[in-house]
Amino acid sequence: MLERIITALVLVAVVLSCMFATQSHYPMFVLMIIAAGVAGYEWLKLMPRKSKNAIKPLAWGYGLAVAVVSALALHYSDVALLLWAASIFTWLLSVYWVKSYPDYDGWYNPTLNFIGLVLISAAVTAIFAVWQSSPWWLMYLFLLVWGADSGAYFVGRKLGRKKLAPDVSPNKSVEGLYGGIVTATVIIVAVEMLYLKLSLAEHILFLILSVVTVFSSVLGDLFESMIKRRAGIKDSGRILPGHGGVLDRIDSLLAAAPIFAAGMYVLKLIGVDL
Repeated sequence: MLERIITALVLVAVVLSCMFATQSHYPMFVLMIIAAGVAGYEWLKLMPRKSKNAIKPLAWGYGLAVAVVSALALHYSDVALLLWAASIFTWLLSVYWVKSYPDYDGWYNPTLNFIGLVLISAAVTAIFAVWQSSPWWLMYLFLLVWGADSGAYFVGRKLGRKKLAPDVSPNKSVEGLYGGIVTATVIIVAVEMLYLKLSLAEHILFLILSVVTVFSSVLGDLFESMIKRRAGIKDSGRILPGHGGVLDRIDSLLAAAPIFAAGMYVLKLIGVDL
């Protein structure tokens, strides 16, 4: 437990420093590229393969490719928008994959290599875009995801009876999902009432975006759990002592970040000034 706490404190310190300590975009830019590369390395190790030989060199090569694509997308906003669109389409497909597992696992094939590149690159570019809009909006995104996850954990642990997706993640319950939604709703309402001056219609649009973001974070968690279960691996990696791998920490954000960033982009286009 002490190891887990220390790792969490170090991670929080690094991320918050990159978010708030300087107005320069370079620390956050570098952090996103490093996260993309390590997540890519871990992703390839979860993919279907005929042999375990030379998996580490291949994984590092794949991680480097994800980092390069992410760097390009961070620099060219049009590329990032395409990645977000492809990512959101993939997450819509994944709803069926999660619901149908284990009866259907046709998605577990080499195309996941390309899907991983899209999902990871889209997530880090979305996180960076939200941060550029305002570090506080990125903090809001983190609070939504962490709040929903924490609420689901504590409520599910105490009251959980009905399994949400027993073949994918046996510990998650429907009651826990409700707890996560309630926790996130408290955060949403507090932010809307205390910090946002919007019309009624704009408040509703923001509420819808936030709730969709929360549900997508749950989907991201379930999807990564399903891939690990199909690959026969408990944790995506061991780089974070007590926490597993980078993918284990950002699985919810893989889905939530592109959806939230794309939603903010659309709201801005229609004149909603957040």
